[in-house]
Amino acid sequence: MEERVLLTGASGFVGRALLPALRAKGFDVLPVYRRAVEGGLQIPHIDAKTDWSSALDNIDVVIHAAARVHVMHETADNPLAEFRKVNLEGTLQLARQAALSGVKRFIYLSSIKVNGESTTGRGAFTAVETPHPADPYAISKKEAEDALLALAKETGLEVVIIRPPLVYGPGVKANFHSMMRWLQKGIPLPLGLVRNRRSLVSIYNLIDLLTICIDHPKAKNQIFLVSDDFDMSITDLLKQLSRALGCRALLVPVPESVLTFTLTLLGKRAVSDRLCGSLQVDIEKTKQLLSWEPPVTIEEGLVKTAEDMKKHSFNR
Repeated sequence: MEERVLLTGASGFVGRALLPALRAKGFDVLPVYRRAVEGGLQIPHIDAKTDWSSALDNIDVVIHAAARVHVMHETADNPLAEFRKVNLEGTLQLARQAALSGVKRFIYLSSIKVNGESTTGRGAFTAVETPHPADPYAISKKEAEDALLALAKETGLEVVIIRPPLVYGPGVKANFHSMMRWLQKGIPLPLGLVRNRRSLVSIYNLIDLLTICIDHPKAKNQIFLVSDDFDMSITDLLKQLSRALGCRALLVPVPESVLTFTLTLLGKRAVSDRLCGSLQVDIEKTKQLLSWEPPVTIEEGLVKTAEDMKKHSFNR
């Protein structure tokens, strides 16, 4: 008899892809949406007062993918308080009610930002090192992780925490989508000499790991990092994407030091860090403990993403 799964954040990038994947594997999934959607449960707000009683009947596993996500242009007067309402207090409210309802396992989709912002000048992040979250979003996610692990000790609820880096795949938005659009439009980019190293994870590999963690006995009360297990520079990423998109990448060979200096001078230090900084994750614990290997290579993941981009660009 397959596990019955409650999936929050079903309308998000990960949730939209995870829902059909779980159902295709035979799981009975109850998706949670902020708005009314046929076949799903509407929970408009997630905070310390949310009533989950209608959602948790006969649920075996909760996959909590809903969150107040990191935003580039924060408008709240107290961003940390706003992130805590959803990511900490809302998560703990759901987990407590799940434990009381007899839910066996709670899978929490966290973020590599809990570890820190950059691995420039150091080794890759690991799942066992002391985290150093830097911004309100990451702090709220780390606090939620701590609260969940404490609840696990208190109640016996099994907790699994997964910290992905940047997730890409068909339908990806934000910066990754913008990069593909720049390449399609033939916009010259001053990124021909960047030699950083960054870890990414395709939606396919993240979904595969989430699925395994539903019932793997060794996943209980563990923290896992995940990636495609292949790191590349922003320059190499753009070259691979351009080949997948069938266009030419116009990458101007600007020295990395000049690019960093110019962006910092323009007040764009954060942009410089994202383009030139490194962020690598070590997934050895995930591979060894779960006997897991990413089933999709980064080349395959990028091709699938580019094909979806071309299809939708053509349709427009």
